[in-house]
Amino acid sequence: MKWQAFFGAPGRQLLSFAAQVSRITMLTKQTLYWIVIAPFRGERLRWQETVKQMVRIGVDSLPIVGVISFFVGLIIAMQAAYQLSRFGATIYVADLVGVSITRELGPLITAIIIAGRSGSAIAAEIGTMRVSEEIDALETMAINPVGFLVVPRTLAMLIVLPCLTIIADFLGIVGGFVLAVTRLNLPLLSYYQHTADAILLKDFLTGLTKSGIFALLIALIGVYQGLHVKGGAEGVGKSTTASVVASIFMIILADVIFTALFFS
Repeated sequence: MKWQAFFGAPGRQLLSFAAQVSRITMLTKQTLYWIVIAPFRGERLRWQETVKQMVRIGVDSLPIVGVISFFVGLIIAMQAAYQLSRFGATIYVADLVGVSITRELGPLITAIIIAGRSGSAIAAEIGTMRVSEEIDALETMAINPVGFLVVPRTLAMLIVLPCLTIIADFLGIVGGFVLAVTRLNLPLLSYYQHTADAILLKDFLTGLTKSGIFALLIALIGVYQGLHVKGGAEGVGKSTTASVVASIFMIILADVIFTALFFS
């Protein structure tokens, strides 16, 4: 019996993980179907709800994303200047800030902020609807929950997160620029020229591609956790926490994979 208990626990966890992967794969298929194929078969997208979600996810998140991105640019410039000043190469702070923000930190920080702020809100909102049996009521009325609830939130996330990433890139570069000009006494035009020469179109498009993948991950994980809530209000809290943890983990994992693919 002890051996059965010892080997049974990992087996149950493996089966549970496989079941979750199967369910989220099915949810992804259904979501992509309702976004890409269903409109050509007469199904209407809920654009009014999508715009409402875009305001909640994007416009309401703009202040915190902007402030954090600006401070991250300042921090990178300070750390880079500390090291580069030893070699008399302080001007290359512009290159380091511009490339690191557009390639990595802009998309990554924006995605983590949105996962904590909006991904958790999606999980909590849909989880509450599951607990209060509102989703069951939709199914009773022959309304598909994926098309009605999941698609507007996923579309909004896919549209808004790349836009926030562009703003985060700009403000992060501005943060480094402010420090370089005010504290390091670097010439304004020289800093601008180095930044323009360092940032390639490839770097910018790489960041936007990552942000699109991050958006899909955040939306689907938040929706999945909300749809599979169990246990009332306590379950909603656990599901919300799980959505944030899973989203951040998957964002970083996806970032590692795409960075290896793009810059190998």
